[in-house]
Amino acid sequence: MNKKKSHEKDRIFYFFIFSMKYWSICFPFWKTYRIFATRKVSKMKNLENRRSIRKYANRDISEVLLNSLLAKAERTQTMGNLQLYSVVVTRDPQMKAKLAPAHFNQPMVTTAPVVLTFCADFRRTTRWAENRNAVPGYNNFLSFINAATDALLYTQTFCNLAEEEGLGYCYLGTTVYMPQSIIETLKLPKLVMPVATITLGWPDENPPLSDRLPLRAIVHHETFRDYSPKRIDDFYQEKENLPVNQEFVQVNGKETLAQVFTDIRYTKKDNEAMSAGLLDALRRQGFLP
Repeated sequence: MNKKKSHEKDRIFYFFIFSMKYWSICFPFWKTYRIFATRKVSKMKNLENRRSIRKYANRDISEVLLNSLLAKAERTQTMGNLQLYSVVVTRDPQMKAKLAPAHFNQPMVTTAPVVLTFCADFRRTTRWAENRNAVPGYNNFLSFINAATDALLYTQTFCNLAEEEGLGYCYLGTTVYMPQSIIETLKLPKLVMPVATITLGWPDENPPLSDRLPLRAIVHHETFRDYSPKRIDDFYQEKENLPVNQEFVQVNGKETLAQVFTDIRYTKKDNEAMSAGLLDALRRQGFLP
């Protein structure tokens, strides 16, 4: 009887030892998995809850943090691994004030701790080639498109990383409206062209999410399917029925939401004038003959 009890105690003891060893091996993996899973969920929530931030707390962004984000963003996709982009960091209040008119004096340009101007940059690659007994041929429109694509991919990757750190930002599409002013302010040389600007800081507001079209409006299977009146009604019905958009139409004295965009916000006249300015800037920067 005593031997039987002794064997049972031995089994319990060895089971305990085995369990401890098993847990000591598995715990680090379990801990890593939980961290990974938590971070994955966090990133997904940031994407789903993305919003533009135009008001910032009176708090600086450290050089260490900013440089860390800019460095991590370099892992983004790039044509030929050439990294055809550069970014100009603006912190000085006087420099921000000089940039503001190019962005229609939107207040966040001067109130944000940092303004980042992302550029399509084929100058660095061209200079590298010239200094390595190679003949570059990047003073053309295709090269601008390649560099602009690189720069915009880098911009979006940076924005994703910034949000993970709790930072807020506003993307300024006005960068390509009056690029020559930005070029002169930032002293951009030939083969460098501004394509995107973001204002960056710690959020001091929590605005509502902007509406988005349903997935079926943007996805085409196998071949492109053109937009019939019926499909347009389906895609835009929810957007047009939102109270905030209906008020937008009423305030602007228009019949439809589309008219607000075509007649007031993005008019044919303005688009043509700014297109001419953009093409002129591309010529001055050496991307067009």
